[in-house]
Amino acid sequence: MHDHATKSLWSTLTGTPVVGPLVGRGIELKPLHVVTTTWKEWQRRHPETLVLSRDTGHRRDYGEGVAYRDYFATDRLMFNVPRLDKRLPNKAEVLALRLPQVRGEALAVAADFLASRPVYSDRIGDVAFVVLTDASGANRVYESKDIVFVSWDKVSAVRDSRGVVWKMDEAALTAPSRQTLGRLPAHRACWFGWSAAYPTTRLVK
Repeated sequence: MHDHATKSLWSTLTGTPVVGPLVGRGIELKPLHVVTTTWKEWQRRHPETLVLSRDTGHRRDYGEGVAYRDYFATDRLMFNVPRLDKRLPNKAEVLALRLPQVRGEALAVAADFLASRPVYSDRIGDVAFVVLTDASGANRVYESKDIVFVSWDKVSAVRDSRGVVWKMDEAALTAPSRQTLGRLPAHRACWFGWSAAYPTTRLVK
């Protein structure tokens, strides 16, 4: 991506400028949490959501999957990368995590792995977390502070090993005691891009 002010090019995976006048200035964008889900599931959770119209005045097919259908039909790449990591197919989707408070570590969890594990616990550095995957395949990551979560209804109720039921929303997990566990930055990425940007990444598959 590029910014209009300086025309610098930015890496969407590292959040840093890689070409242009901003390179070398120690600038890094704050990572945010992103969820990849279906429109049906998002609308159910957030019925007040506004949506951009597909009537843009331009002749382009905005049908579901049209723009990248040919690209994702094969494992061939249109971008050069310094190396390919064959632990997964190039375009396999991973849930990608890098935390500002944990320097030097990156983690990728295969989306297929999470699809069969609606509750998955792990850690990156000293930060323990839980990944909740709903029926649409959407992944949300929350700090767990070593609380063990064992199940959830794939809607909003998450049960821990003590039997306490937490409420899940886009920002946090909240216990009846009002204790909260915040959402952590994470997003889906293609394996070839993530592994090229973070060649020492740990992979769970």
